[in-house]
Amino acid sequence: MAESKVRKAAPPKAKPAAKPRKPETRLAMVRRARRINRELAELYPYAHPELDFENPFQLLVATVLSAQTTDLRVNQTTPALFAKYPTPEDMAAANPEELEEIIRPTGFFRNKAKSLIGLSIALRDEFGGEVPGRLADLVTLPGVGRKTANVVLGNAFGVPGITVDTHFGRLARRFGWTTEEDPVKVEAVVGEIFPKSEWTMLSHRVVFHGRRICHSQRPACGACPIAPLCPSYGEGETDPEKAGKLLKYELGGQPGQRLKPPGNFPGEAAARADAAAHQGKVADMAVGQ
Repeated sequence: MAESKVRKAAPPKAKPAAKPRKPETRLAMVRRARRINRELAELYPYAHPELDFENPFQLLVATVLSAQTTDLRVNQTTPALFAKYPTPEDMAAANPEELEEIIRPTGFFRNKAKSLIGLSIALRDEFGGEVPGRLADLVTLPGVGRKTANVVLGNAFGVPGITVDTHFGRLARRFGWTTEEDPVKVEAVVGEIFPKSEWTMLSHRVVFHGRRICHSQRPACGACPIAPLCPSYGEGETDPEKAGKLLKYELGGQPGQRLKPPGNFPGEAAARADAAAHQGKVADMAVGQ
């Protein structure tokens, strides 16, 4: 019996290899980075520190408490804390167990209480009860690293500083500004890209964007106005409608994290107007696709 002839299918034609992108030059990266900063300034004209504070000591304490928790949780905790311990002298003399109980909601309360009492003692004994306005002095305080020091310097003393928290580090890498993981190295690299006068506000804008749009999990790429400038576009949801549902805080129609915003904060009306403008940009992006 003759064997049936089986016709072999022709192998599929290989797709032409995509042309590799040319490596971005240093100059091009710097220009793109600074444009991202300008775009973020338009998106978040009201960017600000999201911890409630009325003086440098309160900001220092709140920033120490903010580790491994949300600013909102800290803002819910600090009113009772500062009512009981309004000054470094008061906190230096605190009963550790009583202090721990007040700050318990922020997590890691035993270590944080130890740091707060330690830094308060140092402020009392070494700095006359005042928070120093120099980085070299601040980082000598228990529980205070460069990130916390830069927060205090930039927002309580007007000294430019880059605050590299988890949001800032994540976005700096996604934006292609650096590949560094170490916060100190990220700070140094990014500091060379932007003028010193921009450092503090850049920090606020990038952190705002990380909390509202460019999340750690499921970034809302399809709702991001700076998507055309981002080499990491596509890591998250690209459909504008689906991405719009991922937006947080005022961009998602919810309040931010401050319970007592400063007097010069534009307020809810400005946030609503900005959110509406953002939604308009998202709609334009959807039409253009």
